[in-house]
Amino acid sequence: MAKATKKQALGRGLSALLKDPENDIQSATDKNADKVVGNIVELDVEAIEMNPFQPRSNFNDEALKELASSIRQLGVIQPITVRKLEFNKYQLVSGERRYRASRLVGLTTIPAYIRIANDQESLEMALVENIQRQDLDPIEIALSYQRLIDEIQLTQEQLSDRVGKKRSTITNYMRLLRLDPIIQTGMRDGFLSMGHGRALVNIEKKADQIALYEKIIGQNLSVRETERAVKAYHEGGPSEKQKPKSTKIPEFAEGNIKKFTDHLSVKVAISASEKGNGKITIPFHSKEEFQRIKKLILGE
Repeated sequence: MAKATKKQALGRGLSALLKDPENDIQSATDKNADKVVGNIVELDVEAIEMNPFQPRSNFNDEALKELASSIRQLGVIQPITVRKLEFNKYQLVSGERRYRASRLVGLTTIPAYIRIANDQESLEMALVENIQRQDLDPIEIALSYQRLIDEIQLTQEQLSDRVGKKRSTITNYMRLLRLDPIIQTGMRDGFLSMGHGRALVNIEKKADQIALYEKIIGQNLSVRETERAVKAYHEGGPSEKQKPKSTKIPEFAEGNIKKFTDHLSVKVAISASEKGNGKITIPFHSKEEFQRIKKLILGE
């Protein structure tokens, strides 16, 4: 406990040093830079801005609240990383979940490692650190790899060294970007796994990808079953007896899809036959969204 208190006091001391205009550190060669760069410093939350290069775009509200609860009890165990922009102004490099959760519980300061970096270095640090340390979905990882190649101008061999992944692993992720955007969204929303995506990407025509994607969702196909379906597709498709029935939705059902979607504010799917039997599928992505939809339907 004494060691933790001493480290915290040191962080506050360095924070005071940074707030002194006479010690405005702009480069690693400036006076007192060695006392700050690479050390843990308590920074004002309001002095930190979000990183425009952040690859993560989806943050699970429930997981964020759980992290906030942990921070309320134990504090921020793992410091965030920031880069210095100007006097007493910083930009987040990595640790956005910790930063968001800290603000959620009302913390005014947060422990941080300070880096001095230009925009390109900041982009590279943000992408590499998030790939290594954050629970990104497969499409976010693929997009991060693509940005490192395009914007930092790395080869796949160099990228492999930077992120510590085999080149084949990087290739498998980046191939997912060849999937139709609708399927990419389905992966980001958790409707199908990377294994499903790796199988689907072997189908070149986007329309055929979508057709099989809908079958995976509608019939809850496993990865192995999806691989067999892709193999059958390349062998000329299933026999007439095995071909799926037409997915055309009867007019009475199709005319109501938009009404359901507008009312519930989620993309509702309807499958039905001309005889009138079928099902309505209402997706939700969190406990809060489930409760909201339940209230709209049941009035509870």
